[in-house]
Amino acid sequence: MTASLRIQGIGYVPGRASGLITRGPTPTGRGIALIREDEIPALDAAGPLPAGLVVIDGAPFSHRCITLLGLGCPAVLIGSEEAGTLRPGLLVRIDGAGGLIRIGNPERTEVPAPRPSTPPAGRPVPSRDGSPVALRASVRSPIAAARAVAAGASGIGLVRSEFLLPAGGGIPDERFYHRTLTALCIASAGLPVNIRLLDLAPDKLPAWLPPAAAMTSTLGLQGARLFDVEPVASVVRAQLAAIAGLRQRQWLGVTIPYLTQRGELRLWLTEVRRMLGPPIAVGAMAETPAAVLDIGRWLADADFVAIGCNDLMQGLFAADRDQPALRRYLDPYDPVLHRLLAQAAAAAGNRVDQVQLCGLLPQVQGVLPVLLGLGFRAVSVDAGQIPYLAAAVRATSIPEATTLAEAVCAADDAAEVRRLLGVPAP
Repeated sequence: MTASLRIQGIGYVPGRASGLITRGPTPTGRGIALIREDEIPALDAAGPLPAGLVVIDGAPFSHRCITLLGLGCPAVLIGSEEAGTLRPGLLVRIDGAGGLIRIGNPERTEVPAPRPSTPPAGRPVPSRDGSPVALRASVRSPIAAARAVAAGASGIGLVRSEFLLPAGGGIPDERFYHRTLTALCIASAGLPVNIRLLDLAPDKLPAWLPPAAAMTSTLGLQGARLFDVEPVASVVRAQLAAIAGLRQRQWLGVTIPYLTQRGELRLWLTEVRRMLGPPIAVGAMAETPAAVLDIGRWLADADFVAIGCNDLMQGLFAADRDQPALRRYLDPYDPVLHRLLAQAAAAAGNRVDQVQLCGLLPQVQGVLPVLLGLGFRAVSVDAGQIPYLAAAVRATSIPEATTLAEAVCAADDAAEVRRLLGVPAP
């Protein structure tokens, strides 16, 4: 019998699973697949998946790791040193919420953790003291929109339109977008839908876009900075024309990505509103410290603002989120991050309910109550996380969360924040 051992990793996708360790992204039976981050793209959500995943040296905020959220497999991130302990054929049990990996005791049978109840779709989830919290879904396809409805999303908080691509990799046109977005609206079953305009970045460059040096840097041309560059400009116009044709279906919003200055915000708000017309709401992504610090003024111009927490952290901590070697700098428990978000919530004032937090941060273990305590009431997350986050909301008292958030903002470092939240250090 193998001695019982424990490895404390980073919990990434909630759920529990047990099985024999297999090496590589191709599952053997229903084992626990041990993979590197660069092997994540080989996982096929439409095909057989392992019972669980252990990812070696994964960067939690990288675009590759974030795709794991949509697979539904419990997942834990560990370092290469810990990975040496997990040889193929070893029986393990993983907890994707707490990040704990147990090795040994093969005679024991793992009891799966019960899945939290699904909240009613289209409605906010009440906190323990009755404050409504909107748990919206970020999606990239009509299938994902249907999953969001099934998971109890209160709305589609972000359609990642850069992942809507025609078969064959050609340049998408108005007809393609009208057909695809119509299907997505139908799949969303009447929920409010917010569509983010084409948000290209160094790791999200389609085959139809010719390479350019300024697009290879995380601080280069991306998002709205490409909107007046062909062929991106033509594709964005096609998106807007298609969206304008959907205005009578249900509540629709459009988000302009990667804006940094208020003058830039006003320029593109004017242009997008001219092409769309009422009643479509138009908002902006605030993904840099400069944008977040100016959010009070942005809300005077935009109908809403979505804070892109992944890119915000990348800019705040000067660390490329797609580089595993830099992952220790992108610490979601760093009190500096929460002090910045506290300033944003205070600047938003009585319009804070028109600020939506997007990205991984609301899904990180123990963090959602802090964000609620700061004053935020809307998040957009992967659909599979919504039942777990709904359970966290129901268990949260806003007055208690406010006290907790104040303590987090006053903490000296991330280690102290983890102690406050009862989160183990990996």
